[in-house]
Amino acid sequence: MFSRQGAAAYKKDLTNTIALCSVCDNPHTKFKSIHIAGTNGKGSVSHMLAAVFQTAGYKTGLYTSPHLHDFRERIRINGEPIREEYVIEFTEKMMPHIPEIEPSFFELTVAMAFSYFSDEHVDIAIIETGLGGRLDSTNVITPELSLITNIGWDHMNLLGNTKALIAGEKAGIIKKNIPVVIGESMEETRPVFLQKADEQYAPIFFSKEEWSIPRYSMQNGIDLELRSKQNKILDLHLDLGGIYQLKNILPVLTAIELMQKDGWEINDQHVKEGLSNVQVLTGLQGRWQIWKNDPRIVLDVGHNQDGIEQIIHQLAKTAFDKLHIIIGMVKDKEIDEVLKRLPKDATYYFTNADIPRALPGDQLRNQAADQQLYGVAYVNVKEAIHAARNAAGKKDLILICGSVFLVGEAIDALKKQELLSE
Repeated sequence: MFSRQGAAAYKKDLTNTIALCSVCDNPHTKFKSIHIAGTNGKGSVSHMLAAVFQTAGYKTGLYTSPHLHDFRERIRINGEPIREEYVIEFTEKMMPHIPEIEPSFFELTVAMAFSYFSDEHVDIAIIETGLGGRLDSTNVITPELSLITNIGWDHMNLLGNTKALIAGEKAGIIKKNIPVVIGESMEETRPVFLQKADEQYAPIFFSKEEWSIPRYSMQNGIDLELRSKQNKILDLHLDLGGIYQLKNILPVLTAIELMQKDGWEINDQHVKEGLSNVQVLTGLQGRWQIWKNDPRIVLDVGHNQDGIEQIIHQLAKTAFDKLHIIIGMVKDKEIDEVLKRLPKDATYYFTNADIPRALPGDQLRNQAADQQLYGVAYVNVKEAIHAARNAAGKKDLILICGSVFLVGEAIDALKKQELLSE
């Protein structure tokens, strides 16, 4: 499994997915979809779009990865995880074909998601790429709309070592005559998107040219005033924390506007209601998620250079006395690049998720010391949380970050600690 093992499990080919879908009677051709790629933000964008379509009354599939607690989180309809029985039945049905096709865990999961959405007759499915775009297993679909959130540094060993090369891989989801929305672009990546869109005769929309944010305030989520290119004003509340959501909201609104023009019945009230209830409607967790206060505990799945920079930006706007950071990372990330961006005046609790791909906490501590980041290594996230809670004052902030898997384990540990203290 790529999520546990890393690059050794990545397959640069769509052959297996095509073969799996063929066995399942090509389910990916039987539902409408929106396809989402990007280095950061694609999970938040996917969940926001799903929340709006659900609120508008559409039966909405949502495929994302990885999961925090339960495999079934990856495949949802109207926020409800795929049924256990379906997972078992699908896997049993595919078992005779596995020796011949030799699919990866991710490829099999994609085929399962597509079969589920087809069998359940969803009106639309929001499909998030796993890695890259061009050769990602999800890229067998022909969506109503493609969306690329941004380009940053992640998986360079697989996608390329320049932002233009990475953009080229993500731009692989742009299909002939299908509109594409770009969340963020820069001098290096904009020409890549324009060229690919031109080759595919795909109408291209840069969301920062479609919408702007004249005003916002952050308290229990984000209150926003948004202005469209046509001077339409939209006031809404987003229930997700994290200042980085200001970047994610723009491609969401641009995508919705395009879908409205294509005949999808979504009005402003659906948008407002959906975006104010993303977490409840879709089950999204781990995006500047405030667990509790006194001391404040925040969980964020930010784990690459750009993700950590967004967290640092958020910290600069947050009031607290002392900062405690519980961090664990996987071996194949640009660990030094992440560590050099972290604040030197925080107290660190180095640990690791319980997966083979995780870097042991003591090794992370040694690497962090080279960047003048100091703290103690803990054998698991439960011990690290216990130590941080004992050390933190009521006005301190405990931040848990560095790996999706670590945040998932942290949420489980926090739930258990709360049950024990009741």
